[in-house]
Amino acid sequence: MAIPAPMALSISAPASSSLIPVSRQVGRWTSSASSAKPAVFNLRRPVLVARAGGGNAPSSPVDEVVTELDVVSSFSEIVPDTVVFDDFEKFAPTAATVSSSLLLGIVGLPDTKFKSAIDTALVDGECNTMEKPGDRMSCYLTKALGNVGAELSNQVPGRVSTEIDARLAYDTQGIIQRVHELLQIYNEHGVLSERLLFKIPATWQGIEASRLLESEGTQTHLTFVYSFAQAAAAAQAGASVVQIFVGRIRDWARNHSGDPEIDEALKKGEDAGLALVKKAYAYIHRNGYKTKLMAAAVRNKQDVFSLLGIDYIIVPVKILQSLDESVTDPDEKYGYVQRLTPSLDKMYNFTEEELVKWDQLSLAAAMGPAAEELLASGLEGYANQARRVEELFGKIWPPPNV
Repeated sequence: MAIPAPMALSISAPASSSLIPVSRQVGRWTSSASSAKPAVFNLRRPVLVARAGGGNAPSSPVDEVVTELDVVSSFSEIVPDTVVFDDFEKFAPTAATVSSSLLLGIVGLPDTKFKSAIDTALVDGECNTMEKPGDRMSCYLTKALGNVGAELSNQVPGRVSTEIDARLAYDTQGIIQRVHELLQIYNEHGVLSERLLFKIPATWQGIEASRLLESEGTQTHLTFVYSFAQAAAAAQAGASVVQIFVGRIRDWARNHSGDPEIDEALKKGEDAGLALVKKAYAYIHRNGYKTKLMAAAVRNKQDVFSLLGIDYIIVPVKILQSLDESVTDPDEKYGYVQRLTPSLDKMYNFTEEELVKWDQLSLAAAMGPAAEELLASGLEGYANQARRVEELFGKIWPPPNV
């Protein structure tokens, strides 16, 4: 999954331990006055009975049409990766992520229900008292994220995930302070903390912030995970969700060499991104950590099939539609095999170095060039989005008609 474009509205965490509400209505698009007819799809969960010990997909009720989407959603939570470029009224997500790119999209549209949330942030009395323009714009950005997130919480039944400024990625106390500021904004809007998730970059400082926030009951989602060391350290920290970008790791492996972790996977004939997901999954289950694992940046349907059994898979809408349009017979010989199971940990002989209590030095030594480059690239992209928002706020402040 590429760095979100402006106007991105993504689906993220839920109101319970599941990312998707029990209804499984994950991606309904509603019709509107627009000439373009929006797509409509649901993650249907027919009543399926698993084969005993077979590890294959369940068989379906007689005469019931079963799609590939039905089958894969019986193994893992399927989370749509969705962007909206025009009228937000067309799209009713079940849960949402509020980010700088979403703010850019809202400001760039002529009129949306979220516009007033930004206008209100730009006349906030606390922010207005700040003398330094940079501090004032940063305050507006935080207020806008919280205000829009609170509005989204009224629109979706699931959890709202709030992206933490990537410029704080190497500042543990800065991350914690920003999360507390956002929590206060959400509290003022009457949004309960259990409906919130905070998306933090998986630097060592971000992982440490996650540990401290989780210890106080605040749920965190660590992103930009590109190495086993990051995933293991995040699990040790108690992060609620750890997100691994399968496709980005694969892309790096195609064009580079010299990363020991990736080279080891390639020597075994494995896809480097999928190999990392499986190893992290095995580690989490072997040690009994509460962390849920999410795969992102999937490129095709085969990626989805190869990830069956993971907690969550973020899937682009085009791939979801293809899965939904493909009628399948779960009893065919090739079947659908659960690739990730708790018993997967028996396949791995973790080294002493991998089983350590991770700290800043051991993490830095183990990350490797792929994780370092991909992490830096991701942080730069997200930081640039935040700067663009602040620059735009500086041009339109104070907002008219408030």
